[in-house]
Amino acid sequence: MPDQPLDIFPLDLTAGSVDLTRAICDIESVSGNEGTLADAIVLALAGYPHLEVVRDGNTIVARTMQGRSRRVIIAGHIDTVPLNDNLPTRFETVDGRDYLWGRGTVDMKAGVAVQLKLAAELTTPACDVTWMWYDNEEVSSDINGLKLLAERRPDLFVGDFAILGEPTRGDIEGGCNGTLRVAITTRGLRAHSARSWVGDNAIHKAAPILAVLAAYQPRSIDVDGLVYREGLNAVGISGGIAGNVIPDECTVTVNYRFAPSRSAAEAEVELRELFADFDVTLQDAADGARPGLDAPIAQEFLAAVGGRALPKYGWTDVARFSALGIPAVNYGPGDPLKAHADDERVALDEITACETALRTWLTGARS
Repeated sequence: MPDQPLDIFPLDLTAGSVDLTRAICDIESVSGNEGTLADAIVLALAGYPHLEVVRDGNTIVARTMQGRSRRVIIAGHIDTVPLNDNLPTRFETVDGRDYLWGRGTVDMKAGVAVQLKLAAELTTPACDVTWMWYDNEEVSSDINGLKLLAERRPDLFVGDFAILGEPTRGDIEGGCNGTLRVAITTRGLRAHSARSWVGDNAIHKAAPILAVLAAYQPRSIDVDGLVYREGLNAVGISGGIAGNVIPDECTVTVNYRFAPSRSAAEAEVELRELFADFDVTLQDAADGARPGLDAPIAQEFLAAVGGRALPKYGWTDVARFSALGIPAVNYGPGDPLKAHADDERVALDEITACETALRTWLTGARS
């Protein structure tokens, strides 16, 4: 329980999922500042005796303990990327469709609102449910709340299936691509630019790196029936110290998004072979996750929810569940193309449709 009640930020879990989404979004929770929202969630859950509530920092877990034969983990992050004059939220209509506009509406507080509402209302779901709401998803993996919780409380990560409420437009996106980032460095000799012939320009020496990247043809790879599109791109370049000095060092930062048919270690080997003539330093790497849709419980979820089964091109925390042997999918309201956008907005009918679909499955799945 928080030290002080937050009467100015009450969360009414009996409200409709649209109104609850707006209430959650209007509690600003940029990564690193999730405490107020975490406090509000804990206070709101306190009145529901069917839930065992655990708080670890600004990560909250609420779970049913009915002794069912199967357990599902349903998770969502409560942080957002920084604001850009897009709070407080507002309702708007675009091309005849009603939206809630504002930071976090898509990524991913609409999904969190649906989860909170169902956690409160479903006192006897057909399978036991572990609900997780965690902090610091949008920043460094080292402080990701789900990662830290798994390290400190592995007992909470027991389940047969996991759902992450990332925005998918109400489709089911299985697994995710892996991601790897490297720094490729060229070195030369510093000199005065008026006498460039006595130096060796490190930026010019980076041209072959850029040529390889520009010529790269993204591969599409079938993994368990879903086709993942890969990508290899320069995402940063730096070099030079002054406008009249030939640079002696240049670094190209490259991001590789690879299909979950391979591990991060295998993807790293490929990159090092591709740029064998250069100094390559690994900066960050994360395995992807296979779709997980071949598990019987996943098939039941797919049948109950309907919609399409698609690949997840970006990396998400489903990979953490997959690494623990728990098949996991992404499922939630909101268009991922609007995530992090200044005009971030979620369609109201997607919020209510996801609520209805999850409710149907959680109350009708075999125990």
